Amino acid sequence: METEAPQHPPWYLEPFEGESISHYFGRFRRQEIVNISAPGSLSRKAGIGTALSRWEKFRFNPRPTQKELEAMAKLIGVEVSKLEALCPPKGVLMVTCSTRLCAVCYREAPYHRIHWQFQSTEYCEKHQLPLISRCPACDEKFPLPSEWKDGNCQRCGMKFTSMKKRQIIAKEKRAKRLGIRSDSKSV
Repeated sequence: METEAPQHPPWYLEPFEGESISHYFGRFRRQEIVNISAPGSLSRKAGIGTALSRWEKFRFNPRPTQKELEAMAKLIGVEVSKLEALCPPKGVLMVTCSTRLCAVCYREAPYHRIHWQFQSTEYCEKHQLPLISRCPACDEKFPLPSEWKDGNCQRCGMKFTSMKKRQIIAKEKRAKRLGIRSDSKSV
């Protein structure tokens, strides 16, 4: 006996593994079929006030309630567990003053990871490179991931995928300052 695949609405969008809630809802709202551009509008449509606006800015105090997640999940057609995975684990503090990324990870799969915003995460665990929060070409702070349409700096246009060199330079400077050898060629 075959199990039927769940029926999803036409605007269904599968979240990526480890994706941040900010990036996911930016992608969701940019779909041609979705006619809602502001997080507050989508949030109010789900009946949860302006909660989504806070979540997209990585402000999880208070944390999303089960009722809020269920209401949003019902509206957009995503399982509650998948929405919950887009949020930080309970008790994890977030960086809210800047958006951070690993350019090498982004080149491998172009989306924002929620763990890049954890206060305890300063380096990419996979590539052992410091996370960056500013464009190396013009020093512009990265916008919220919900605004990442083309994966580039909004001021000068430098692609996130080409920012690896900035991370390597930061790693080498740190190693030199600490008097340790840096092997950046492996990335």
